[in-house]
Amino acid sequence: MATEKKTNALQKPLTPSAELAAVVGAGQLSRGETVSKIWEYIKKNNLQNPANKREILADAKLKPVFDGKDAVSMFEMNKHLAKHLK
Repeated sequence: MATEKKTNALQKPLTPSAELAAVVGAGQLSRGETVSKIWEYIKKNNLQNPANKREILADAKLKPVFDGKDAVSMFEMNKHLAKHLK
């Protein structure tokens, strides 16, 4: 008897908002993939505060995702990302 494997919340495909898609791409992504892509972007563009690695500095593409804030903490970032995934 085959039991249907439930996908956990991190693996469920979600659609990013237009603002988030500008950073991670427009296709459907799981929450985990989205966070990975955001981190790739942050590292590639040197957006971690050198004095406090837990702080993410928003550039022009990230600012709309972070509600217009100049900087957010790693923990705050996930809360902002959640608003941009449907």
